[in-house]
Amino acid sequence: MKRIGILSDTHGYWDDKYLIHFADCDEIWHAGDIGSNIIIEQLESFKPVRAVYGNIDGGIMRKLYKEKLRFRIEDCEVVMKHIGGYPGRYDASIREEIYSQPPQLFISGHSHILKVIYDKKIDCLHINPGAAGKQGWQQQRTLIKVTIDGKTFKDLEIVELK
Repeated sequence: MKRIGILSDTHGYWDDKYLIHFADCDEIWHAGDIGSNIIIEQLESFKPVRAVYGNIDGGIMRKLYKEKLRFRIEDCEVVMKHIGGYPGRYDASIREEIYSQPPQLFISGHSHILKVIYDKKIDCLHINPGAAGKQGWQQQRTLIKVTIDGKTFKDLEIVELK
């Protein structure tokens, strides 16, 4: 059983609340638009981190991280990509892989809109944690925490950063 903290779209903005809210997590996943290596360094000094780069991330982030990650945790296959779309409207850059080799969990960012959607068509949970940074039009900054137990997702928690 693993407790995962998920964030996206920090755009170089650091908030000490990330550490407070992710204290009970085993890993932190960043779904892109990191914006600064300082963000990753702070997170990595706290917990193990998995991350992908986003469209605003430059050379350093693109050297350190991939555009897409596919990995197993517990008995769950996970795909993480910054620009991914949503069930029924997956981005063209990932659509074929999602449908031909469906993961159990798909994490994306980019839209700054928090969404948790179950895709019945491919038996996959899609999570977009919204935006944790202050860049953009969103009114609320958000994070997500979820427990992965085998192939089961439970205790999903939405955190609103005030």
